[in-house]
Amino acid sequence: MLKIGLTGGIGSGKSEVSRRLAGHGAVVIDADKIAREVVEPGTSGLALVVEEFGPGVLREDGTLNREKLGQIVFPDPEKLKRLNAIVHPRVGERMAELQRRTPADAVVVYDVPLLAENGLAPMYDLVIVVDAPDEVRLERLVSQRGMAREDALARIRAQASREDRLKIADIVVANEGGLGDLDARVAEVWEDLQARRDRPA
Repeated sequence: MLKIGLTGGIGSGKSEVSRRLAGHGAVVIDADKIAREVVEPGTSGLALVVEEFGPGVLREDGTLNREKLGQIVFPDPEKLKRLNAIVHPRVGERMAELQRRTPADAVVVYDVPLLAENGLAPMYDLVIVVDAPDEVRLERLVSQRGMAREDALARIRAQASREDRLKIADIVVANEGGLGDLDARVAEVWEDLQARRDRPA
């Protein structure tokens, strides 16, 4: 099994790379998706979030209002730390459970947005960083996701710097061009990953 940590700042296109690697045959374990699952209605995770940040973070239907919570925690490092202390251990447990079910010869890609921030690089055989300049990421968040410019900037600033992410990269996927360029680069990376997996120890 080859364990890959895949990361990139918000708006870098990490999810696009993740989808393409899955299309090539990688087993993708998505930390963001799991982070949403562990705070669904009825979970202990959601109960603790409400206890910590108040019922104002819930929508009328009882689901978590992620935008509202984001506005509370991203500008305040201490509040973000308190949220992470609730969510991260639950995400880690679920990821370990999914790994146990994965075939022994798989290329497993762990899609982890905060890999650099949490010092997780040593957990993986290789780290892939999806990279784009901050101004490109900001423009994508505003134009494609409809975020207010201030919210987008707060989220970018709450994450590791571009330089800190690149320091932990074994493979960099530059993503400031079009999707055609990204397709070609991901195909190259997939060939490289297969070769590494199949190389005798």
